[in-house]
Amino acid sequence: MLHRRELFNAAIAVGAGSLLGGDSARAVPQATPPSKTIDTNISLFQWPFRRLPLDDAEALVAKLRSLGIIEAWAGSFEGVLHRDIAGVNSRLAEVCGRYPELIPIGCINPELPNWEDDLRRCIDEYHMPGVRLFPNYHGYTLADPRFRQLLERATSAGRFIQIAVTLEDTRTQHPMLQVPDVDLAPLSDLMRSNLGAKVQLLNDRPRGLLLDELAKTPGVYFDTARVEGTDGIKSLLQKVPRGRVMFGTHAPFLIPEAALIRTYESDLGEEELQSLMWTNARQLRKAAQQ
Repeated sequence: MLHRRELFNAAIAVGAGSLLGGDSARAVPQATPPSKTIDTNISLFQWPFRRLPLDDAEALVAKLRSLGIIEAWAGSFEGVLHRDIAGVNSRLAEVCGRYPELIPIGCINPELPNWEDDLRRCIDEYHMPGVRLFPNYHGYTLADPRFRQLLERATSAGRFIQIAVTLEDTRTQHPMLQVPDVDLAPLSDLMRSNLGAKVQLLNDRPRGLLLDELAKTPGVYFDTARVEGTDGIKSLLQKVPRGRVMFGTHAPFLIPEAALIRTYESDLGEEELQSLMWTNARQLRKAAQQ
């Protein structure tokens, strides 16, 4: 059986067959891989509960470069449990400044005092195009008035928000810190009352009636990090309006090659692939810089 990295290299190099687990062969779609790839979902620094491969920024950037990823939107694992959010964002901005590929996405915790100042620094001092939220780890819901205030302020400033719906499967979480996925039910109404708001859902596995509702809601974007199966991405693209699904890996928590393999096994046309891997993210970030 081929190692997954060897599989990815072979699939990209020759555009022929590949193996996805076991010994069962599949045909790789003939769409030409885009020359540019943007990863909208990576994190820097150490995951609080165990060491991860590639949790060093230099090693992670080297891996991304080897996979043809020219830009990566980087949040901070420190933001999950640290209470000094100003320090978290300062360190994130400093490390991202060393690598042209890394775009810092600051953390905001509206449960903490002076979160408005943290948001102001992300916008005015660090010129971040968006901020990343961890509602389930920080102890609030999307129905909280402070989330509404944060959404309004970010929208007014022309910034997008990323919501980490989950970071780790609930079955493998530390027994003393069991954290459910973020409840997205209130989001559609909030978005409709904040015209122009842009929210990307990270690490979600959208399905059912909730997916139908979010797909109908303008300004809600999705990533591919935890979309399941070789047909999952194609199915998501069929249900969500054009331009609102973007490539993401959740590296280094997840192996970035896995997201790429799922994408190239998804039987997408060249235009779909280009939009997913680069164009949609470029347009969202460009809008945040205007």
